[in-house]
Amino acid sequence: MTTLIKQLLNRLFSKKRKCAPAALTPRAAHSISRKNINNNALKVLYRLHEHGYSAYLVGGCLRDLLLHKKPKDFDIATNARPETVKKIFRNALLIGRRFRIAHIRFGREIIEVTTFRAHSEKKSFKHRMVAAHGMLLRDNVYGTIEEDVWRRDFTMNAVYYNIADFSLVDYCGGLADIEAKIVRMIGDPVARYQEDPVRLLRAIRFAAKLNFTIDPATAEPIPRLASLLQHVPAARLFEEVLKLFHHGQALKTYQLLRDYQLFEQLFPQTAHCLDQETAADLLEMACQNTDQRVKAGKTVSPSFLFAVLLWPAVQNKVRQSLTRHTPLVIAYQQAISHVLAAQQKKIMLPRRYSSGVREIWELQNRLIQRRSFMIPQLMQHPRFRAAYDFILLRAQIQEIPAEIGEWWTQFLLLDETQQKKWLESIAEPQRKKHYFRKKANLDEQAD
Repeated sequence: MTTLIKQLLNRLFSKKRKCAPAALTPRAAHSISRKNINNNALKVLYRLHEHGYSAYLVGGCLRDLLLHKKPKDFDIATNARPETVKKIFRNALLIGRRFRIAHIRFGREIIEVTTFRAHSEKKSFKHRMVAAHGMLLRDNVYGTIEEDVWRRDFTMNAVYYNIADFSLVDYCGGLADIEAKIVRMIGDPVARYQEDPVRLLRAIRFAAKLNFTIDPATAEPIPRLASLLQHVPAARLFEEVLKLFHHGQALKTYQLLRDYQLFEQLFPQTAHCLDQETAADLLEMACQNTDQRVKAGKTVSPSFLFAVLLWPAVQNKVRQSLTRHTPLVIAYQQAISHVLAAQQKKIMLPRRYSSGVREIWELQNRLIQRRSFMIPQLMQHPRFRAAYDFILLRAQIQEIPAEIGEWWTQFLLLDETQQKKWLESIAEPQRKKHYFRKKANLDEQAD
């Protein structure tokens, strides 16, 4: 085992790897302006520079600026050690076990500062830990910018903006790949995926989100290395799945996950059901609706996302229970508990979201029944709107009668007075008769 680890380390961090001279693009030759850079990020860059340290913007923020998109966050790379950054910035917090980084807080906003990482083999590996399957577990080995570039994942994320002279520094052709819209792994793709299997998902996300093409050498190993995702902590996969489906290209992401055999690693229970037409249609329609909401600036719910992604597995489990003559209500209760418990082993849903998923599912039968005396209470439920949206999806794929979705849609368009009259017109007289019949039976027994 020790020999295997040493071989892998030599492959990943061999001194033989030489860095090509950086391609420098002066300020006059690129489109990035400080007007488009976050003010707090500029403060961090300038202060590091004033204290005599190198300071660069790096990563997705530069990629997005070059693509004329608005970055979500701004990351900084420097030759200052994390402890030094903390001394310079009183509002800095050091985090991370695998690699120490500094989070500099400005109110609710966080600027992430990372020290340049090394790739070369060191005399001692006491600061680096690698699992037998190749995944880096701890990696507090610092280096230079020339080494740091090889530790980044894709070329498009390895362009640096130097605050000293406002130039762009490119060691691996990232600018050309951004222009050509190519997702290309830095270094040997197999080794890099083994080093961090989440890169399998990141390649898919960037291709879908940016409408890029995955370089053939980067794409080829993905299906055969898909099982590496089993080594990623379930809590980390939850965050990655949200990034996959909540960036506005959920449908394309879903299709790429299927094409590269990654979906079954994330949702194995659902993957077994996708040969059923209704299951596949449900996921595609849900992805389309999610994309529409994101583009319209509306919120998207993780609970709703997972409720949709896991629903085919619940339905499949219910069908199995019904063949054993299990009552329908009990079959659903058992299926919901089983599916959620099994999924938690793959992707850890925080309790607030797993509870939301369960509530959306449990409301389905009540919305289908439409009992007048229950409807006012149902409408006050915090998950009612999500459950209603879910009903509409099920009606669209003809899993339930279309008139159920139409009934709810018409009912919700009414004002409160009209809703009350509608409910009175459909009130179940059988409920009152049943009460008096039960009371009469009790009186007879008393006599």
